[in-house]
Parts: sequence; structure tokens; C-alpha cells
Amino acid sequence: MIEKSLHGISHQAEEYGYAIIPAVLFSEEVEKLAADLQSQQLPRSRAGVRHMLSVSCVAQIAHDLRLLGLAQEILGRNAFPFRATLFDKSSDSNWLITWHQDTALPLVQKREMPGWGPWSIKQNVTYAHAPAVALEQVIALRLHLDDSTEENGPLRIVPGSHRHGVLSDQEVGTAVASAETVTCIVPQGGIILMRPLIIHASSKSRSSAPRRLLHIEYATHTTVPAPLELAIA
Repeated sequence: MIEKSLHGISHQAEEYGYAIIPAVLFSEEVEKLAADLQSQQLPRSRAGVRHMLSVSCVAQIAHDLRLLGLAQEILGRNAFPFRATLFDKSSDSNWLITWHQDTALPLVQKREMPGWGPWSIKQNVTYAHAPAVALEQVIALRLHLDDSTEENGPLRIVPGSHRHGVLSDQEVGTAVASAETVTCIVPQGGIILMRPLIIHASSKSRSSAPRRLLHIEYATHTTVPAPLELAIA
């Protein structure tokens, strides 16, 4: 069950750019979800699987009122999931992510707009790096399918860094060098709620224990702004 009040979670997300909710799903629910995902024939990369909302068990959990309620507390009652990614880190598939912000959004089609770009195609989906005004309408929920520990490559963040807008790589490096960082330790079934503009990273795993999670993103509107429209991925 969610132990913090929704008001407290909302305040922390706005102030620090993230919140940890340690008990959202029961272990039996997580184990079933993990087994369902394992049974799927999915096009995996080294880090995991993109564009998971077309998978029924992922779509179901993304619309679960416990997760949707968290997103709606931050974004309002019209919040909806638009993208889901499975991250699967283990001793067999190990990787690190350097300090960065999540600034690329999936779009229905390319339409040149001031502040948007560069553009790319990822697995047949159009992407563009978005301005802060669009990214501020997005929240991500990272549902942990395994315990996230100090040893298996957990998320690290710079609290409050989401308030500085979209930063260059040099500005990200400067911010990290002068700031306190936090390591996010989360039990199975717990969630990290995070703003896409928060500076974050993860190191390689030093453990044989897996670190699987579903990264589900929610937005307030399908248009970001018109005529650009979010793709459901």
C-alpha cells in the first residue's frame, strides 16, 4: 500500500523532482507481472525493451489506479500513460548511464516547431528533443520488479535539478560537480516518481541480482502543443 499521503508525494516531486514510494504493488502482483513479461517475445536491446504499452500486461498496470492516481496527483485528472520502457540490468546484460536529462518525446509525426529537435527515429517511432514547457507536463513512474540496491546499479539523481530547464551536456556536468547526489534504493513493488528534467544516472551492477523495472511516462495532454501530438508507445 502507498504509505505516504498523495499530498506529501506531490510536494516532494515538485520541490525535489522525485519521490520514492516503497510499497505500491504486492510481491505476488510483481512476480506475476515479471512472469508475464518474461513470456513475451519482445525485441530486446542490451538495456531492455522500448515501446511497451502495446503489451497488454504493461498497459493494464499503467492504467492501474494506484499508478494512475500518483500521476494524476501531479499532473491533474486528465493524466494518461503514453510510453513504457522495460529496463533489465543484470550481470549478463550490464550497462551504465551517464548523467543526463530525459528530453526526447515520441511523436505521431515530424512537424518543425521552434524549440523542438534534433529529431530521430527509434524502432519506427518519431522522436524529438522537447523544450522545458512540454517536459514539465510529463511525469515518470519507475515500477521496480526487483529490489534496487547499492550494488545492482540503482538510479542516482541530483535533487532539485529539474527546476533549471533543459541543460547542455556541459551544464549537466557542472551541476553534478557542484551538487549533492542521492542514490535511490527501492524495494520490489516500490516506485520512484520522477520529473524527466531531473539530472540522473545509473552505474553498472556489481551484483548477480537483477534490476528490472518498468519506466512508465504520463502526460497531461496528447498535444504538446498542437500540431505536435504524442505517440502512444
